[in-house]
Amino acid sequence: ALDAEGKGTDSSVIGAINRAIELKKKHDIRVINLSLGRPVVESFRTDPLCQAVEAAWRAGLVVVVAAGNEGRDNTFANQGYGTIQSPGNDPLVITIGAMRTMNTFDRTDDLLATYSSKGPTAIDQIVKPDLVAPGNSLMAPAPAGSSALAKELAANFVPENEYRLGGDHSQKTSYFRLSGTSLAAPVVSGAAALLLSRDGKLTPDQIKARLMKTASKTYRSTVKGTDPVTGAAYSAVEDIFAKGAGYLNIDAAFKNTELGTGLTASPKAVYDPATKTVRLVGNTSVIWGEMARTSSTSVIWGESVIWGERTPLALMGRGEKQVPAESDPVSGGPDHRQLHKVRPRDHLN
Repeated sequence: ALDAEGKGTDSSVIGAINRAIELKKKHDIRVINLSLGRPVVESFRTDPLCQAVEAAWRAGLVVVVAAGNEGRDNTFANQGYGTIQSPGNDPLVITIGAMRTMNTFDRTDDLLATYSSKGPTAIDQIVKPDLVAPGNSLMAPAPAGSSALAKELAANFVPENEYRLGGDHSQKTSYFRLSGTSLAAPVVSGAAALLLSRDGKLTPDQIKARLMKTASKTYRSTVKGTDPVTGAAYSAVEDIFAKGAGYLNIDAAFKNTELGTGLTASPKAVYDPATKTVRLVGNTSVIWGEMARTSSTSVIWGESVIWGERTPLALMGRGEKQVPAESDPVSGGPDHRQLHKVRPRDHLN
């Protein structure tokens, strides 16, 4: 669907999704990872990309999508809210934001990456992302050295001795470091694949519900990050429009054996001007089925489901900018290059 420079079109992505659906039974395809996106310009109900991912979901494929890297965008004085990219704005798919591991094994010091796009979605105002996962300064397979992307990110290549015992420090050809929600999404796709390897009968909705319910629900009031290139400082609030149902917890997901029923469509956020609060709207007791021990959304979203006037909802979609990694003990490079569409609403993340 994407070329050597990480660019593509709506039609090429839709074609790839449709092909995966066609080959599902032949190759036992169960998970689709979409580390891409472009601005939301219409409702998910009519967006061709959203319609494609919904078709895959209903065909029994778990669809995991990167949220986008627009969390620092304050063009409209919205502190990065409302910047989720399409098709991550679709309520059925699992939309993933990025966390920073702080280069430690301890999860308790991990922080939200300030560039991670936030909900609610433009136009439909769906609560997104659904959860977050490690996505900052991760090691990934490198493209061919002659490609434009390899030349642009030459400084991000990793010495061989960092991933191979006895490797040559001077050799930097196989892996490089990248940052962004495009790196976080595959972590969740891998988690989904692990759950399916244990129980192949799980549906996409059961996978989504289990991952969201078991996610670690720690929400800090404010996190800060620094752009290592410009030195600019950024901050973000860890609320459900930034972290969704929480931080991916694969161990907890494996231990959970509950089976939900019905569609796990992400709820809609509705602003009440009288009380200046936001409430979640959706038939949640039906959506989550047996997994909900009460009729409230607290089982999935944690206790903090109401948000005050600091969360703006009158938001518009906009294009995505290239963003460098958050400044951690080990700094990384920018996310995958922006992807172009043929229609005017360009940029795939």
